[in-house]
Amino acid sequence: MVILTREQLEERLVALHRASLDLVRIKDIPLGKLLERIGVEACKQAGANFAAVGVIDENQKLEQFIPVGMVDGEIRRMERSDQNDCVIHTFLSNSEPLRIANMPDDLRDFGSPTCSPVINSFLAVPIQLGENQLGQIYLTDKNENEGFSPDDQQVIETLAAYAAIAIANTRLYKQRVQRDRILTRRNENLALLNELVSTLASSTDIDEILDHSLIQVMEYLKLEVGEIYLRQGDSKTLRLARHRGTAVKRLWTEQNFKFGQGIVGSTAEIGQSRHMVLHKNNGYGLSEEALASGFYQVACYPLNGRQGVLGVMCVATCDHRPLDEMEMQFLSALSSWVGTAIENAQVNLQQRRIAVLEERERIGMDLHDGVIQSIYAVGLILEHARLLMEEEPDRAQKRIKQAIGDLNNTIRDIRAYILDLRPHQLYDEDLMQGINRLVIEFRTNTLVNTVLQTPSEKLGTLSGERATVLFHICQEALANVARHAQAMNVDVCLWATGERILLEIRDDGRGFDLNQVKFTLGHGLPNMQTRARNVGGDVDISTESDKGTSILTWVPISNEE
Repeated sequence: MVILTREQLEERLVALHRASLDLVRIKDIPLGKLLERIGVEACKQAGANFAAVGVIDENQKLEQFIPVGMVDGEIRRMERSDQNDCVIHTFLSNSEPLRIANMPDDLRDFGSPTCSPVINSFLAVPIQLGENQLGQIYLTDKNENEGFSPDDQQVIETLAAYAAIAIANTRLYKQRVQRDRILTRRNENLALLNELVSTLASSTDIDEILDHSLIQVMEYLKLEVGEIYLRQGDSKTLRLARHRGTAVKRLWTEQNFKFGQGIVGSTAEIGQSRHMVLHKNNGYGLSEEALASGFYQVACYPLNGRQGVLGVMCVATCDHRPLDEMEMQFLSALSSWVGTAIENAQVNLQQRRIAVLEERERIGMDLHDGVIQSIYAVGLILEHARLLMEEEPDRAQKRIKQAIGDLNNTIRDIRAYILDLRPHQLYDEDLMQGINRLVIEFRTNTLVNTVLQTPSEKLGTLSGERATVLFHICQEALANVARHAQAMNVDVCLWATGERILLEIRDDGRGFDLNQVKFTLGHGLPNMQTRARNVGGDVDISTESDKGTSILTWVPISNEE
């Protein structure tokens, strides 16, 4: 055994320090490559023919064991040896350096690596970071059959201290890279979810919701097939609504499922996702075409709404890489949003149907009570005139004139209904142009004498939200006059003060009793007040039976206007 002088030892430590700094600076290197470099440097510093570096994980299990100086065949044989694993774990549990001069005699206490090279000497030094043991550096077969000296042990202990820092840095760098990847994927998932949610929230078309959702999720996760089954009304039946993917024409053997039937039905019944890895002996009800296509895994997610499960989304892939936690979280979040979007679309469609039915009922009642009864009365008058034609021709002529007048009134009523049903908008017009158009249409359709008074010239260019409010209030008021007032004259006045714009619609019709009229959507009075109050204004209604009605509206003038 050669004993180094003080100067030689210092030179070796300086050289080791320089080499070790290179190890510490390296961060983006795989752990196996780093351990190999540590082993090569250990052989160089201690003059050993063979080395190995082993590290353990957080659970004190062997993470990696890298031999240096052995041929590939010997390394492969050692990797398959259970006895070697036992020896390695025995040494890894030691927290103190171990130096053995004559290995064959002393190794009996530890066991012998049966496929390792011939060992004449042995040195094991723990790799520790603070109180945590990270692994061991093993050296065997000192050059020229010399045993490892205390100086060799000191040098390798110094190398182990640097190695601990390098291993910790590599692990920290790997963790940071993994966190960055996770954050990147989460951001991608959130961005796609945000895009999908924006599309789903603005769409009331169920077909568009299903198509867009399936296409996006299949492209993003690289899935081969996607299907969506929707619940049929309030029943417990699910029917195939969408299929995407050219790999197969149909994923399951059935296209309709009862709740609890098969994977699709059980997913709907329990309201929780299902993920299956397919086996030869268990196809979970997939079609023969799907089984022959080599699908490896299938996932089903319930489309949950506020009132329960609305459907099930199924995806399948041939990739043997299992869906990770983030992908399953993404699919779960997406399915929830799809369920909400479908429910909103169904509610919207139901409301539209109810609105159409209510409007049909209202129109039918108005036509029956008004126009049809008027036409029936005209028919009775004409029938009476026919009977009087021979005996009292003068009275017959009067009855015919009366019928003609009633027909004209009925025509006016029909025109009033048309005016009430026709949508009006304030297009590329200012307030004066829009109200003037309303007055002209009202006069043409109802034959009522209508006058528009505009004392203030500065209202000619008024536009914006307040102008739109006044336009719709005027429209609603004129429609009510046409339908209910039976007026002969209508005055529309528009003017401005220093802080307000005022609009008044007066008629000489039959009026009504405010205390007896229920403010319902059919009369339009609540709409007027709501519109005006939303922009800081108000509506005042004055009316009396057989003395006409006055509707006065005011809105504030903004600074810009």
